[in-house]
Amino acid sequence: MIEQTAEQIKNKLGKLKPEILIILGSGLGSLGDSIENKIIIPYNELAAFPQIHIQGHKGQLIAGSLNGKDVLCMQGRIHLYEGHDPQIINSVIKAFRLIGIKKLIVTNAAGSLRTDLKPGSIMLIKDHINFSGRNPLIGPNDDKYGPRFPDMSNAYDRNLRELAAQTAKQLDIPLQEGTYLMVSGPNFETAAEIKAFALLGADAVGMSTVPEVICAVHSEIKVLGFSVITNFGTGLRSGVQSHKETLREGEKAAQNLTKLVTSVIGEL
Repeated sequence: MIEQTAEQIKNKLGKLKPEILIILGSGLGSLGDSIENKIIIPYNELAAFPQIHIQGHKGQLIAGSLNGKDVLCMQGRIHLYEGHDPQIINSVIKAFRLIGIKKLIVTNAAGSLRTDLKPGSIMLIKDHINFSGRNPLIGPNDDKYGPRFPDMSNAYDRNLRELAAQTAKQLDIPLQEGTYLMVSGPNFETAAEIKAFALLGADAVGMSTVPEVICAVHSEIKVLGFSVITNFGTGLRSGVQSHKETLREGEKAAQNLTKLVTSVIGEL
């Protein structure tokens, strides 16, 4: 299925040869609108891709040009809370590797675990904690894609993080750095869980990203990650959590993130 999916994507790309993949989180689909000379590839036309049923996730690939570079964009990601097997994510990432993807820029919507990390801000991911209880590499390992026991000491590539920080400074876009913790979802976290995650050393919490990053690292794809902070974790403020708030705050920060990612791509 991996090779079949790669061939299907290649056939639709034509002359495009993207080496950069962008994965967009909730409310961040507008970054895909900046891509020029678009080729749209619905997920239902690709063997390894499941159907996406989450508001704010369109379920399609967008190929084209962004700041002079050929790129491929996932507008809608695969979440474990929809019931998808994490190994599906592994198949998708491996298919991207086969078509020539060498760098992954992954974005997500996340809840803040710190009162000084406010909704609408952007966090550069320096590391992650997998609290989902799932791993996409479980099962037989194919050595042609990567080692049985991949090293995660530089999961979020240091050089790419330095480039992102420098670019944000030049653009006068506030950028904080922190650790992202993944839970499976789909419920928002309890106040006790938020306190526990902060004690573990996390700065933001979400329901995605980690499986994609694990698979990318396994496939020797360099990763750059950003969290758009869309809400405070439960207990850090009064009120209830909602997906509508996630989408609303994600859209507010999308303009800055689009500028930042576009500029970084121009330097890759």
